[in-house]
Amino acid sequence: MHDLNKNSPFIMLITTLIAGLIGCLILLAWRRSRSQKPAKDAATTMPWIDKLVPEEYPDEDDDHDGKQKVNVFFGSQSGTAEGFAKAFAEEANARYEKATFKVVDLEEYAAEDDEYEEKFKKDTLAIFFLATYVFGLGNTQYEHFNKVAKVVDEILADQGAKRIAPLGLGDDDKSIEDDFTAWRELVWPELDKLLRIEDDNAVSNMPYTAAILGYRVILHDQPTGESLQDKSWINANSIHAAAIDAQHPCRANVAVRRELHTPASDRSCTHLEFDISGTGLKYETRDHVGVYCENLKETVEVAEKLMGLSPDTYFSIHTDTEDGQLINGGSLLAPPFPPCTVRTALTRYADLLNFPKKSALLALAAHASEPSEADRLRYLASPAGKDEYAQWMVAGQRSLLEVMAEFPSAKPPLGVFFASVAPRLQPRYYSISSSPKVATTRIHVSCALVYEKTPTGRIHKGVPSTWMKTAAPLEENLDCSWAPIFVRQSNFRLPTDTSVPIIMIGPGTGLAPFRGFLQERYALKEDGAELGPSILFFGCRNRNMDFIYEDELKNFVKSGALSELVVAFSSEGLTKEYVQQKMMERASDIWNLLSQGAYIYVCGDAKGMARDVHRTLHAIAQEQGSLNSSQAESMVKNLQMTGRYLRDVW
Repeated sequence: MHDLNKNSPFIMLITTLIAGLIGCLILLAWRRSRSQKPAKDAATTMPWIDKLVPEEYPDEDDDHDGKQKVNVFFGSQSGTAEGFAKAFAEEANARYEKATFKVVDLEEYAAEDDEYEEKFKKDTLAIFFLATYVFGLGNTQYEHFNKVAKVVDEILADQGAKRIAPLGLGDDDKSIEDDFTAWRELVWPELDKLLRIEDDNAVSNMPYTAAILGYRVILHDQPTGESLQDKSWINANSIHAAAIDAQHPCRANVAVRRELHTPASDRSCTHLEFDISGTGLKYETRDHVGVYCENLKETVEVAEKLMGLSPDTYFSIHTDTEDGQLINGGSLLAPPFPPCTVRTALTRYADLLNFPKKSALLALAAHASEPSEADRLRYLASPAGKDEYAQWMVAGQRSLLEVMAEFPSAKPPLGVFFASVAPRLQPRYYSISSSPKVATTRIHVSCALVYEKTPTGRIHKGVPSTWMKTAAPLEENLDCSWAPIFVRQSNFRLPTDTSVPIIMIGPGTGLAPFRGFLQERYALKEDGAELGPSILFFGCRNRNMDFIYEDELKNFVKSGALSELVVAFSSEGLTKEYVQQKMMERASDIWNLLSQGAYIYVCGDAKGMARDVHRTLHAIAQEQGSLNSSQAESMVKNLQMTGRYLRDVW
């Protein structure tokens, strides 16, 4: 038997590396002796757990009618992992009469790290659906594909967990739904051995068909004056700052917007400032800001026509019946949004431009009046249609609206559309490009415009980047643009000792967090702090087009907040220059700074730049430190493990 008290790194891992693309599917069981005594500090922590654990996740000892409790844990940013966890639990509860499968958000399982440790020791069977944004896991295009999943799996096994089904690795670059389905079919036989009632093959052998979910919809007369949604935002900024999160964002006006590229550039990058005065919202240098943006009017109008609904139809959605009972599958549904018009719902809550999941195709098929269209949709969602789905849908980058236009007879009702067809529009996260030491009441964002042609010829306009580029700032219009926002903490921070050297690498908008770093260092220097050496490697195409924040960076050098600025221009001269090449030119300086205890930070593209920078660090260690490949790898890994090599990549 293994004691989980040794496992504080694991506890920290799963509580801090949670969000983003679906990362892994893990099923493990750990056994504990019934005679095992709790840790000495358990008596001091257990009495107040009941008060700290949210009501929707009661203490483990709650009565489950004599059934075995199985926690299905998820950690999710975009909702993908949560969706899989809920779907798995729903089917498992239908299959096994002697067990209760309960979906639990890892972030809300306990209040403190040591409580996670104590609570985990009470679980005998657990399932983990993990995802992370830290290294962009869950996509084979990334360097550390599903690394968190693999690490958690290894640590649990080391601590005595018994793996009763193989580790599943979802690949968002292909069809993560197919990966989930294949993994799930491997799990059922193993769970049958543990949880199936003897001689009862009926339930486990019965094919399970997930219900097509739908909210209960009530149509209302159009209200006069302000809608309930608008009224709720009037009072939103009176909530306590501690309560502001992804589920409870605050309204922030756009105070400033300006273009960062010159007119000579064929691309665009927006500098945006949110006014957070009076909101109670606070942030630290290098936190992330989550922004809920709206779909473009032109996108919404297309959706309205495809659905055949009046944009002014005012309605509300509900997860309960008229007598207050939870509707079938209601636990799988996202919380209802406030009553509003169809146009408002499509603008604020529906993800219309990503390609639809297979479950959405089945929902469309169920409401297609043309049999041939229904058959085609079901085929694309079936195992037999896997390759065609991958080619036609994923490789073709077809949006939900394109699919609906391809199958015009599919007219799902409002409740089904918002429950099973269009995913909820998720917040986009940005590295805050300011420091509260300089911009106390403002949150700055630096956002590159997404504007590209898809394989089908459609021009894809990124929802948040387009919204930011066209936002009306308060300095130009009293009726300014605004968005619901919140702050998410990050561990991508400056050393607490200001004299420690730092090396920053961030081409393009990867510069954003380092602008915040330099604002903070400038403020610290003004207050008399001793600053260690600092070097910034920045990259862009051409100094006359996209050298963003050029004047500010040069002023940081003049003020001493930045020791040296090294810029790589990829589209000047006969040869292309990138930040990793500039790093090799300064290999000796980088090695000397690392030898002095420097921290190294990388921000930007994970698929290309970050991978090349990582390899360049290995090369520098080998060249300057006279290390062989294995020694260089160990050195770089040690920098990561000790928190001196931090990356924020996407």
